[in-house]
Formats: sequence, structure tokens, C-alpha cells
Amino acid sequence: MEIENAVNQANKELANRFDFKGSNAAIVLEKNEIKLSAENQFRVSTLVDMVIGKLAKRQISLKNVDKGEPDISPLGHARQVIKIKQGIETPIAKEVTSFIRDTKLKVTTQIQGNAVRVTGKSRDDLQSVIAAVQSHEFPVSLQYQNFRD
Repeated sequence: MEIENAVNQANKELANRFDFKGSNAAIVLEKNEIKLSAENQFRVSTLVDMVIGKLAKRQISLKNVDKGEPDISPLGHARQVIKIKQGIETPIAKEVTSFIRDTKLKVTTQIQGNAVRVTGKSRDDLQSVIAAVQSHEFPVSLQYQNFRD
């Protein structure tokens, strides 16, 4: 939802910017990709800066944003794709679970699809796992959900 709002804000700014008047620049959101197109590479890089700025203002972690290389056609038209990562990939999930095991706390970890589930008897152990994972730097942004009542 926040990604959609950021793209809508970027489209509004694109419509109002003086340097893009009369150009056929476009920002399109398709599932987990934001597709940018413009007349030249400079304008595409400006569009990338606009979208990244809007994503940052909407509190979306830039660790989950993967900027592709700009494609430039022989006529000068340029395109670029920005991919939004959803979930945790398997190698990163394995890195997270091994880090949690190395803390020597009495918890168990499971990789479930694109998430890591941590279970334990003591709530204090679970909170210390969250604190340890937050203090460590991983290549993706992590979110925490507590299912225990």
C-alpha cells in the first residue's frame, strides 16, 4: 500500500514539474516492480531520484529496493526497472537463523517460505533475540510480529 502511495505521489510530482512538461516520461507500478521510462538517461535518473525520495518519505526501507541498470535504446529512449523485494530469500534466511543459533538462547528457528519463525518458552529469550537481530546488520530490512498472547 505504501509503495502504491509513493508511486502516486511521484506521478503527481512528475505531472507538475516544469522540466518534464511536454515529455513522455512515465512511472508505472506493476506488482513488485516500478517501471520508469523517459527520453534520455538523465531524465530516467531524475525519475529514479524522485521515486526513491518518495519511498524514503513513506518509511519504506531502501534495503528492499533493487535498482536495475538503465536500458538505453539506440534512439536515446531510456528505461529502468526498480524491483521491490518482498520477504526474505533463502540464503539470507539461513544467515539469520545461523546468527540466532549463535546467540546460544533457548529458542528454535524455522524458515517458513519467505519468513523466519522463532519459537521459545520464555518471552525474555524472544525479546533478546529481537534485540540481537536488530543490532546486527543484514542485507534486507526485517520486520517482527508477535503471535503470542
